[in-house]
Amino acid sequence: QVQLVESGGGLVQPGGSLRLSCAASGLPLSYYAMSWFRQAPGKEREGVSCISTRDERVNYADSVKGRFTISRDNAKNTVYLQMNSLKPEDTGVYYCASRAHCSSRGVNYWGKGTLVTVSS
Repeated sequence: QVQLVESGGGLVQPGGSLRLSCAASGLPLSYYAMSWFRQAPGKEREGVSCISTRDERVNYADSVKGRFTISRDNAKNTVYLQMNSLKPEDTGVYYCASRAHCSSRGVNYWGKGTLVTVSS
């Protein structure tokens, strides 16, 4: 059974940092591009970042460039999202997902999400 489990969310003040983790079981992450999405209250889910499989290419939404960093540890079967200089507009539920490629429209598997709240 495939599971993606996110952790690391919480309440943080503007300007603060969080590191999200996405641990996989039943799925070798090294074979998949891994993405982070987020969904703010009342808004549609949006892509935040993606890291490819072999060449470790990464991409970011314009709104998080320079502040967020995606990485993967294939030995631990875990993907991370380091979030710095957090803003209130970064608030939302963050989901990790596996995909064939970062350019793929579809998602193979979703995690259940972890809530990030940026507020003073």
